[in-house]
Amino acid sequence: MKELNRRDFIKTTTATSAGVVTIASGITLTTYAARPKESDPVTNEKRWGMLIDTNKLTESNIDDMVNACQEEHGWGNETHSTGDQKAGWIKKVKVKDKATERISNLALMCQHCEEPPCVDVCPTNASMKREDGIVLVDRHLCIGCRYCMMACPYDARSFVHETLTDQKTHMPRGKGTVEACTMCVHKVDKGEAPACVASVNSDAVVFGDLYDPTSKINQTLKKVQSTQIRADLNLNTGVRYSGI
Repeated sequence: MKELNRRDFIKTTTATSAGVVTIASGITLTTYAARPKESDPVTNEKRWGMLIDTNKLTESNIDDMVNACQEEHGWGNETHSTGDQKAGWIKKVKVKDKATERISNLALMCQHCEEPPCVDVCPTNASMKREDGIVLVDRHLCIGCRYCMMACPYDARSFVHETLTDQKTHMPRGKGTVEACTMCVHKVDKGEAPACVASVNSDAVVFGDLYDPTSKINQTLKKVQSTQIRADLNLNTGVRYSGI
């Protein structure tokens, strides 16, 4: 867990990574990004988003979110990963306000940008954004160049270095590919909330359709002051924060 200065965190969060590696052979992956089902296709009439209230979110809540994500998707127990090479689909971060010395705890994951830099730099279109705003990686197309990792302002993506076993059937992972938070697209497509949201089970994290004026997240955003991390980049993130 990192502790960061609040101003620096919001303004200058950047990603690191470099290198090229080829994708491993002999791995069968399913394309989960296309659409949920014929009767309910993905459209741009929805925009899925998340509001995280740092005034209500506790460290325990964030631990629950991380654990729920790991259990749902099977990352975090890779044998050979060390240090910054470990998978991290969601991270616990402390942000400190220099003026007041107030410390906020927040969960940081892929921000599911409307204008995602990872998609812009991907040479194979493996990084993609669905019509409903969820940003994903098609591991059939990913060649492991990691340009998307360098482009992401939120350090939200990680690279699979190891041969993996005991994978989840709904979330196949492959050595030599990049991965990140999927906003639990397999659950969202069935009308369920992401695992991290369900683990909190309170108003500390609200999930829903940003475009629906009757949704809880839409109504809440109209009432409270919220922040986009690196709002200066004009990425129009799907994940918003209040209290920082």
